[in-house]
Parts: sequence; C-alpha cells; structure tokens
Amino acid sequence: MDKAVVIIPTYNEIENVENIIRAVMNIPTPHFDILIVDDNSPDGTGEAVKKLQNEFRDRLHLLSRSEKNGLGRAYIAGFHWALENGYGYIIEMDADFSHDPADLPGLITACREEGADVAVGSRYVSGVNVVNWPMKRVLMSYFASKYVRLITGIPVNDTTAGFVCYRAGVLRAIDLDSIKFVGYAFQIEMKFKAWKYGFDITEVPIIFTDRTAGSSKMSSGIFVEAIFGVIRLKLGSLFKKYPKRRNLPAETEQ
Repeated sequence: MDKAVVIIPTYNEIENVENIIRAVMNIPTPHFDILIVDDNSPDGTGEAVKKLQNEFRDRLHLLSRSEKNGLGRAYIAGFHWALENGYGYIIEMDADFSHDPADLPGLITACREEGADVAVGSRYVSGVNVVNWPMKRVLMSYFASKYVRLITGIPVNDTTAGFVCYRAGVLRAIDLDSIKFVGYAFQIEMKFKAWKYGFDITEVPIIFTDRTAGSSKMSSGIFVEAIFGVIRLKLGSLFKKYPKRRNLPAETEQ
C-alpha cells in the first residue's frame, strides 16, 4: 500500500491541534492522512479534532484513549491502527510545531523513492539544528544521542528524534507489543530494533524549533529512563537473535 499517515499523539494540545492539522492537510503533494491519538485530554483537544473531522472527511482520524500512560504506548496504539487500516508509510510527529510539516515530503521521499526503510528527521546529522532551546537542554539532548550511539553502536546521530517515517514492513517485523519503554527511550528502542533487524535507516536534516504554545511533557523521569534504558537495551540484545530483513517492501504488509 502506498498510503501515508501522520500519527500525532496529544495531551492538552488545544492551542496547537487545529493549526497542526491544517498545516499537514495543506501540503499540496504528497497527500497525508492524519491520526490523532488523544490521551483523554481535559482541555478539549479530542473534541476539537472531532469537529474538524467534518471538514477533513476520510483523511482525519481520531483514536481516543482512556488515560495518559506514555508517549510510547500512544504511538504503539497508533501503529497498530495504521497497520490494520492498510497504510504503507507511517510517520511520527509532534503536535507543537517543533517538527515542521513542510519537512514531511522529504521524510517520505527518503522511504518511498530513495529506498530507506526508516527515515529520521535529524537535528544532528549536519551540525546542531535546534532553535529556541536553552543551551543546557541542547547539550543534554546532543550528548544523550552520542551516549546512545556509544553504548549501542547504532549508526544514527539523532537517536532520540521523534520525527520519523517507517515503512509499514518495519513495524510488522518488530514485535510492537514487546516495546518496553514509554518516554524518549521508546524512540531509541524503536530505532535500535529496526537497525538490529537489518533495516536501512537514513537521516534527513531538519531544523527543530521548540514549541511556542502549550506546555512541554518532558520530565526528569523520562530522561532517567532513557539513560539507564539504553544499558538494558544493549544487554538484552546480547542474548537475542534478530532475523535480518532488509528493505522489506510495503506491499508485503497484508
């Protein structure tokens, strides 16, 4: 299948959700569907999406979850939905415009036309391309990615990136329900497992701009999970055999 869907998890994103939906829908080509995965936002984010569904029939979808229990679990639910609905390309993106919708065509082109199985919208593949972050956070993020690469050996510069396009075959190969981490370590685990399965990962340079509306969901617990989770991930991989499945075409995802 050649259809593409952008999965956007939300929790209290009423200030951003309509604008991000319209920005994605206004991309002239290629066309993207959107799946909003809302974790029962008390600010009415889900209701705002329902109203917009009348305008964007058949392209805007809403998956409502009963509770907020982690970014990773929201994405896993979205991945299952996308696979069940026949999408060939599945893209992760934040709701707060830190990921520029104008970069979506570049990500999907890397997979659809240039042969990548996973395309990472990378802040660090060509220098440090981050706007409006305090220097402390920039350094923490940059060296966290260096740390992950050192421990795991994964050939990716931006291992915690959350702007990623997957061929559906990659998500089918990975046992999604075995993914353990829920915060930013989830992003590391997904890339690590895709790499261990032998899928081709490429990085597409982007400029990451910190949110200007709404509040960040970053916490110290998420950061700690990522630091220690990487060691667990590496140790666990030493005792697991990963079947190599390179360049699995989207058409095999039936």
